[in-house]
Amino acid sequence: MRLTDEGLKDRQVWLKQGYALPEFDRESLRQATLKTPRWIHFGAGNLFRAFPMMLMQKLLNTGLAAEGLIAAEGYDDEIVDKMLKPHNELNILVTLKASGSVEKTVIGSLAAALKLNPDSSDFTVLSNLFQQSSLQMGSFTITEKGYRVSDENGEILPEIIAEFNRQPQAARSYIGRVAALLYCRYQNGALPIAMVSMDNCSHNGEKLKKAMVTLAEGWVRSGQVEPGFLDYVQDEQRVSFPWTMIDKITPRPDPTIEERLRQDGLEQAEPIITSKHTYIAPFVNAEECEYLVIEDRFPNGRPPLEKAGVMFADRQTVEKVERMKVSTCLNPVHTGLAVFGCLLGFTKISDEMQDIDLNQLANRIGRIEGLPVVTDPKILSPRQFLDEVLTLRIPNPFMPDTPQRIATDTSQKLGVRFGETVKAYLNEGRPLSDLKAIPLVYAGWLRYLLGVDDQGQPMPISPDPLLDQLREHLAGIQLGQRDPQLDGVRSILKNPTIFGLDLEIAGLANRIEALFVMMLQAPGAVRKVLYEQLQ
Repeated sequence: MRLTDEGLKDRQVWLKQGYALPEFDRESLRQATLKTPRWIHFGAGNLFRAFPMMLMQKLLNTGLAAEGLIAAEGYDDEIVDKMLKPHNELNILVTLKASGSVEKTVIGSLAAALKLNPDSSDFTVLSNLFQQSSLQMGSFTITEKGYRVSDENGEILPEIIAEFNRQPQAARSYIGRVAALLYCRYQNGALPIAMVSMDNCSHNGEKLKKAMVTLAEGWVRSGQVEPGFLDYVQDEQRVSFPWTMIDKITPRPDPTIEERLRQDGLEQAEPIITSKHTYIAPFVNAEECEYLVIEDRFPNGRPPLEKAGVMFADRQTVEKVERMKVSTCLNPVHTGLAVFGCLLGFTKISDEMQDIDLNQLANRIGRIEGLPVVTDPKILSPRQFLDEVLTLRIPNPFMPDTPQRIATDTSQKLGVRFGETVKAYLNEGRPLSDLKAIPLVYAGWLRYLLGVDDQGQPMPISPDPLLDQLREHLAGIQLGQRDPQLDGVRSILKNPTIFGLDLEIAGLANRIEALFVMMLQAPGAVRKVLYEQLQ
């Protein structure tokens, strides 16, 4: 069994092994998509291949769409050259259910995979596609860092300033290249389009729009483009930036899934690790649960994605759903488990839910401290969503997700994931003494940043853009210190950019510092503090 167009011709072999197959002609799909493109997606990683590609496959299988997706990969060319193209843009989605059963689907909705690289001929193809009147949306899963055009002080990044003095077609940054494609569309009649961030971050559409406007303003100031381009980008009747909430866990390719597919007879099932350290395989292992809520602002129309399970709503509702998930019902639980999971030596997030202390931490974060101030979007029940998270999704033993992966970029997440709850308590006059788990997570994160686990052994720290700065503040603090110097700790806790508010002014800093010092006392202190504080 080879995952190629030729390999799929013997459909019975695949069907016998339990694979669902595309129910449409892929060559016709390619021709239709390149002739009348409707949807181009930036970022050809696991989430895209497990979710948007599957959404489009559902429409294609039922005759509700004739065109498929086009992927534009702007971070890692090897994803295209070494994985997507060798498999004719096909992909296997392995859905891991809590029951232990799996569903295997060959997804064929991707009509073309192109590199968002000005040095490649693919960029010319993308430029031409962006000039087509049929194009309705460009969507994104490039991570929150992909939209970053300024630093924590609001200063425009040097690499973005450098873009202002280049013509759009010579852009080097990811977001600059996207803006260059949008400029091509402007030059070809200022055609309407929706630019849809599907990244898991707060107000994602706003972040994407800020990035596009920043590039447009810089190019106008330097005379690289005419002022009309800035007007075009800022006119939501022509270029909209819908907000979205997306939720589906797609961990790194798991060896047990690879072996299962190999036993089916799949050839070349092994993942590759690119030179940029991207782990990618011919398959994506993902959880069963998925949610996508999109603000319904599409000036050039859109595919009927509601027929595939997408929820469309107004911006206020999308924001409420996002706040419910990110600030209460999923992301805070994930981050709490990630921090303590790393410190306590766990390598699977699901195993943590079998630990009495960590299970209690997760439940307290969500049910006891979060739900009283949760934002209720009405189209989804917060309590039902949280129950699913705590009893089905995170405990799923067949989901190979790791606390180490989730701990990535924690400094960029704390403000939304916990700061909003703290602010809600303050605004509603609730006693902060009711918060036990959240201060524990803050203190646990500081302890985690020392790079020493609860047994006193060196521990790798996941990537974080503020890591060097944070560790400088913690310099000199070591496991076993009874009375460490905490000036640097206080500097961190007072930083509203990290926490969403000044924790000293909020009245939490002293308690967090005390918990941090308690966790420093000796090997095993993290476990001891966790147990004692949650009683």
